[in-house]
Amino acid sequence: MPIFQSPFSPAYWRTAAQEMKNYRSLVFSALMIAACIVLSHCTIRVGEGLSVSVTFLARALCSLVCGPVMVILFGAAEDTLSFFLSSGGYPYFPGYMLTTISGCLIYALFFYRARITWRRIILAKLITNVQNVLLGSLWSAILYSKGYLYYMTTSAVKNALYLPLQILLLGFLFQAILPALQKQGKLPPQLPEGRIPW
Repeated sequence: MPIFQSPFSPAYWRTAAQEMKNYRSLVFSALMIAACIVLSHCTIRVGEGLSVSVTFLARALCSLVCGPVMVILFGAAEDTLSFFLSSGGYPYFPGYMLTTISGCLIYALFFYRARITWRRIILAKLITNVQNVLLGSLWSAILYSKGYLYYMTTSAVKNALYLPLQILLLGFLFQAILPALQKQGKLPPQLPEGRIPW
């Protein structure tokens, strides 16, 4: 059974690097790429360069299981494959891949080999949404006709409104799978009944 490891310790990064050699982790990350592609078809477009999606669930789950080293490759592969298979009319732009990788890294730093709590879920989702606003607005300003402040304002409103639902969805997903992941040795000890504590 793994114990909690801080991202500030060398042991944490050694463990994360070992996931690259773990067959189960490689297969799981491939499954999560497929899940992201499927979930991307549920995206609702709410404006120029803005959309509402649930692909973050598969990204967060992959980050929890596979760790910060593997999700760098996962984020690059998932964003690229998702574009070519279901771009939804958006142009390809490598900045979006950087946003995906950054978001997955944030999830991994909060969830990988950690005791999952509502505080961690809230902070991880809040930070990923902030970076989505800042980076996404920059990419939209480069690609489209309106200025950075316009995209930042509209994106901030969308992300703020969507944030509570995202937190609840992520919490319910984790709560459903925590017992199975703990049995597989992917998590340090959690609450026996699988509830997420504060």
